[in-house]
Amino acid sequence: MNPSNWRTYLVTQASLSGDRTTPDIVRAAVDGGVDAVQLREKETSARSRYELGLELRELTAEAGVDLIVNDRVDIARAIDADGVHVGQSDLPVGVARDLLGSDAIVGCSASTVAEAREADADGADYLGVGAVYGTSSKDVDADKDGVGPERIAAIADAVSIPIVGIGGITADNARSVVDAGAAGVAVISAITAAPDPAAATESLAAAAETPKAIDTGGRGE
Repeated sequence: MNPSNWRTYLVTQASLSGDRTTPDIVRAAVDGGVDAVQLREKETSARSRYELGLELRELTAEAGVDLIVNDRVDIARAIDADGVHVGQSDLPVGVARDLLGSDAIVGCSASTVAEAREADADGADYLGVGAVYGTSSKDVDADKDGVGPERIAAIADAVSIPIVGIGGITADNARSVVDAGAAGVAVISAITAAPDPAAATESLAAAAETPKAIDTGGRGE
């Protein structure tokens, strides 16, 4: 799937899953219609991430859902993921591209227009922009209270690739992120910590879905 068509993007975090496993959460999100899943779990060992990645690869492949690995190009290659997401302190976008090949999806985190333009110029396929709203579930470099939909709009105007907003996003505020120019929304706790992750995914998808985003890759043109 092209990142332009991502409306809901789950970033995994086992510490928010309660007594459920990460595969339990991903399976429920798939049932709810999630478009992409990012294997994060940065606090676990490479071996644990690899083994979890293999399980998620099987789940997502059967459902036709894209699987992205946070930071680790080696794990992305080992589990045959669809791509990798790098942060500002990780491998450069171009290096990740060289290692994974032209068919891989390479995403990059950005919280400023300058970072977004650099990632676009380096060949990123999409941007994760945030934190849009204040959040404690992801340690992104951003303003304490979030960059807001205004920064999403500024970055959408400055780059040629799709954006997913991340950080503090719920079904109640997802539409404002898409209306600002994002193709979709990436969430951790809104799905992972929800009592019913499948229903939470459905609510996010409904809130993020807009005819304008489908036609124009989220730019509202």
